[in-house]
Amino acid sequence: MKTSIATVSIAGNLREKLAAIAEAGFDGLEIFEQDFLQDAASPREVGQMIRDHGLEVMLYQPFRDFEGLPEPLRARAFDRARHKFDLMAELGAEQMLICSSVHPQALGGIDRAADDLAELAGIAAQRGLRLGYEALAWGRHVNDHRDAWEIVRRADQPNLGLILDSFHTLGRGIDPETIRRIPGDKIFFVQLADAPLIEMDLLYWSRHFRNMPGEGDLPVVEFMRAIAATGYDGPLSLEIFNDQFRGGSPHGIARDGHRSLIWLMDQVRRSDPALSVDLPDIPDNIRVQGVEFIEFASNKGEVPVLETALRQMGFHRAGQHRNKSVSVWQQGQIRIVLNTEETGFAHSFFLNHGTGVCDIGLRVEDAQATVARAAALDATLFHQPLGPGELDIPAIRGVGGSILHFIDEKSGLDDVWQVEFQATAHEGGDFGLTRVDHLAETMNYDEMLSWTLFYSAIFDLQRRPMIDVIDPDGLVRSQAISSPDGGTRITLNGAQSHRTLAGGFLADSMGSAVQHIALGSSDIFASAEAMAGAGFEPLPIPENYYDDLQARYGLPDDEIARLRRWNILYEADEAGGEFLQFYGRPLQCGLFFEIVQRRGGYDGYGALNAPFRIAALKRLMRGKAIPRS
Repeated sequence: MKTSIATVSIAGNLREKLAAIAEAGFDGLEIFEQDFLQDAASPREVGQMIRDHGLEVMLYQPFRDFEGLPEPLRARAFDRARHKFDLMAELGAEQMLICSSVHPQALGGIDRAADDLAELAGIAAQRGLRLGYEALAWGRHVNDHRDAWEIVRRADQPNLGLILDSFHTLGRGIDPETIRRIPGDKIFFVQLADAPLIEMDLLYWSRHFRNMPGEGDLPVVEFMRAIAATGYDGPLSLEIFNDQFRGGSPHGIARDGHRSLIWLMDQVRRSDPALSVDLPDIPDNIRVQGVEFIEFASNKGEVPVLETALRQMGFHRAGQHRNKSVSVWQQGQIRIVLNTEETGFAHSFFLNHGTGVCDIGLRVEDAQATVARAAALDATLFHQPLGPGELDIPAIRGVGGSILHFIDEKSGLDDVWQVEFQATAHEGGDFGLTRVDHLAETMNYDEMLSWTLFYSAIFDLQRRPMIDVIDPDGLVRSQAISSPDGGTRITLNGAQSHRTLAGGFLADSMGSAVQHIALGSSDIFASAEAMAGAGFEPLPIPENYYDDLQARYGLPDDEIARLRRWNILYEADEAGGEFLQFYGRPLQCGLFFEIVQRRGGYDGYGALNAPFRIAALKRLMRGKAIPRS
């Protein structure tokens, strides 16, 4: 499988783009005319730069408003084409994209367009060039790949073929199954893009909201299945127009693009094993069975605050590492690891971010298969030297400088708690907390698509609809991902301003990811009472909230009184499911804990309560006028 990306998809100047494309592992690129024209180098020098990066120019684009023009515009269009052919020879490009005309004077007619393209193909053939014709979704007369194919078919030139773009087909709602009728050898190039489903003008949608396959809502897998069924074996290329990407990291965007193509073709192969897909075998999407542990990096001066918070929630110290300053605290299936080592990764994390979550352990069926899939999808593997008697637990880099470790039963990695830790005497009680319900990871808004793709491509985690969380000082976008059974849940929260609670946490922690940890309770009222008895101070919720809650849901007076007493927030869905939640006060690191109980199949996260929680947290934190140190 040859992979390519259009230079317009990536931020930066042409030289930065070339470096990022090569580093990400692409085989070639589409040279977008504007990128070439803005560079000071000659066409020949640009072509050599591309080859020096180990890349090939797979497509020169775009050539606009060619077919169906009246004279003298028609003659001028042929002159423009000859000039572009000269440039292509200098660059070393052998194929050009011709997009269907949007010119206001363009005349309709399939035969007229076929005649123009046939004549141009004859000129191109003399120069050893190929032409690909593409139906723009907003083309004046041709906006459907079926009409474009009929034009190519009637032109009947060996060096003239069809270029298919997933956005132009799927954005118009055209059934991708119609592609199966096109001979694979007449499809000259395939461009891929996804997009969120938004009702808006097609051109504006395309120019501002495209994203990588797997990051949007279009049926790109079905589109690619249909293309694979034709026998097409040419390059797969990304053409992405996105305002967010234009200001992003060229290397990050290129990496995500390469990852998205591997994910896409892996999905195509799995959805239809009969298709021939040129991709090495990789393990299936990994099912995550739950959170095995959450590790905090801290130091001896700050860790007592964490230990006190854990005791107040009913955790007990279950073990001490045999060789390191690392302890494990447990309750139910929840393990919290506190690491105060003065060397190694955790210490480095602490120096960069302060006290915070540096490591998340995930329970999986096969840890080695997990790492193999992650590596195939361009994740960064992590390893540090092992101490005496330590298990070699596979890991990859995660959000905000953290790492993800993978623990399974089949390889004995789940014995780590007996192998590496010395059990300690059980102290304190159990307050009914059973498991990690979900983790909330905070990031800059422009990173959200990248990390959503990261999680959903590697793991069997499904995206939920993105929601807006209203902060008194701005907007936070929240994207929940979860396993099919709901046993593993992560929320990705994108901050657009440092004035929001999420943005302030990012600024204070220098980009640490985990802002809050939600723990599940079997009886939230009993947990709240036991925790209060141990000195836990819940986040205070104002009386106004409970007055409105009673009016909104019609709950009995005694139920409202119970909720009010323990500062528990409540939400119910249309199916009768209920969600109860209360929060701890923020710790010195800005992170906080949440206690939740789900009833009746409730599957959300209490979105209606988020503004009340944010406002209550902000009341306890420093004022807006106080400068950050």
